[in-house]
Amino acid sequence: MEWLFILLVVALLGGAIVLAVIGLRSSREEDPLEERLAEFADRGEAASLEEIELSQPFMDRVVYPTARKLGEIAQRFTPQNLVEQTARKLERAGNPRGLDPMLFLSLRLVTGIGLGIAVVLLSSIGPDASIFSLRSLLLITIAILIGFYLPDILIGRRIRARQNEVRRSLPEALDLLTICVEAGLAFDAAMQKVNEKWDNELALAFGRALQEMQLGKLRREALRAMSDRLDVSELDSFVAAVIQSEQLGVSIANILRIQADDMRVRRRQLAEELAQKAPVKMLLPMAFLIFPTIMMILLGPAALLMLRSALGGILF
Repeated sequence: MEWLFILLVVALLGGAIVLAVIGLRSSREEDPLEERLAEFADRGEAASLEEIELSQPFMDRVVYPTARKLGEIAQRFTPQNLVEQTARKLERAGNPRGLDPMLFLSLRLVTGIGLGIAVVLLSSIGPDASIFSLRSLLLITIAILIGFYLPDILIGRRIRARQNEVRRSLPEALDLLTICVEAGLAFDAAMQKVNEKWDNELALAFGRALQEMQLGKLRREALRAMSDRLDVSELDSFVAAVIQSEQLGVSIANILRIQADDMRVRRRQLAEELAQKAPVKMLLPMAFLIFPTIMMILLGPAALLMLRSALGGILF
């Protein structure tokens, strides 16, 4: 019975790992069938739809559609508010690996179950091992919680890194916008120059806002949507100033110059704040890692000499 239980745990762990790999793989924007059909058309070969479908990898034919169907079934039992919050979080993170909200929630569940099964498997190894002991149950609970919240923590780190990159690049982007507007370009054309010159998160956000404006969205709505996607206070201030200048008819060049100076001051203040936090963050490593090592190097030989003299050479 114990061997059957171990085999069952291994099978469940393998399934969890497969589903985790599915969640971490980036989703394709194009249909695989269309890609295969284009390949056959380029080679001038005539093939039926069945042959094209069977020529796809097993993951694309079976595993990924199954995972998508399971996600659709789970969506019926998931609160809509949680799905919307997850969608906003993934949007602010830049949609890493093409994850959608249901796939991300499924990944959290699978990761938690997978780590819990791994701990169960490790707890069942050994002659006196028992998964029903208090220690094993506590470890299994901790592993499940860690696995469940780990993807959310990684997404949070991705959001903060993206926001910091936007804050660092915003003053230079506003300088370029000011130069372009003063040279006679329209504001939309100046945003296009920023998108063409740089390859960072802010430039990509400008490019997406321009695409939305080309599709018919108003400038203020596209800028507000860009601000909501990034959720950076400095960018919110810039967007509000641009919208206000457009409504009141104020010169956009003066607004951009003032905003660039203000963003540069904010960036310097943020750097000073981080510099003041550095000594506090260094205190724990210095107290528990560096200082004991220095004391061992400095006082170790003296302590050995004192022990040798006190014990009269018995131990040395």
